[in-house]
Amino acid sequence: MSKIILSKNFIRNTCKIALNEDLFPLGDITSNLLKNNITKKIKLITNQSGIIAGLEFFKQTFNLIDKKIKIKLKKKEGSYIKKGNIIATIEGNIKNILTGERVALNFLCHMSGIATITNKFVKKTGKKCKICCTRKTIPGLRVIQKYAVKIGGGTNHRFNLSDEYLIKDNHIGASKSLVDIVKKTIKNKKGKKITVEVDNLKQLKQIIGLKFDTVLFDNMSPKFLKEGVKISKKYYETEASGGVTLKNIKKISKTGVGRISVGAITHSPPTLDLKLHL
Repeated sequence: MSKIILSKNFIRNTCKIALNEDLFPLGDITSNLLKNNITKKIKLITNQSGIIAGLEFFKQTFNLIDKKIKIKLKKKEGSYIKKGNIIATIEGNIKNILTGERVALNFLCHMSGIATITNKFVKKTGKKCKICCTRKTIPGLRVIQKYAVKIGGGTNHRFNLSDEYLIKDNHIGASKSLVDIVKKTIKNKKGKKITVEVDNLKQLKQIIGLKFDTVLFDNMSPKFLKEGVKISKKYYETEASGGVTLKNIKKISKTGVGRISVGAITHSPPTLDLKLHL
């Protein structure tokens, strides 16, 4: 898959876009009423336990507003934080701190939320089964969200539609048959990996032995998934997706499947409750 590169320029430009969204066209008209010469030291505190992610975005947001703002981190990226922990201190012009507060926290709360929920899934599956994110991401924020998944211990794959061939139910419906579209893809693969989605064991048996890379079992019960893995593991990598929750993830992982894709960790993750406290 394409590599996720969080360069300084990428972080800076992403924060610029977010600040422009919040401050255009007149800036922070409320904070602008405060005096310019008031300096304060503020604590970044967590109201929840979890995994912290996005600290560079947090720092860069304030840096773009006022280079004189000093941020001292008390926790490292990817570390586990407990409720009440001080994550960082922010010192500088209070007007400028308040102007950047919401954008900085939006990055940090969202990314930490993704890292935290990912980590919960990872802990329930054990070492043999990988937790993967999907392309179910907020448009424009895919890189950030997939980065947060990695911080939480998850795995990235299929970053975009050109990374590999992914034959899904609608591709099959638009073709002559499952076998036909798989054979056509194999013929045109040009060094790319091929993943084929199946909804049932009948579909799996139609394509078993054809030269592709991964079988994606979609919305299968643990009983049939276990049987499908047994049939296909000699030939392919195995992946499960659809309806995966923290309640059923352990059952799914016990089927022997190699990886489990969880759309919810990026399309609807809870945020981690963090706040700036004077």
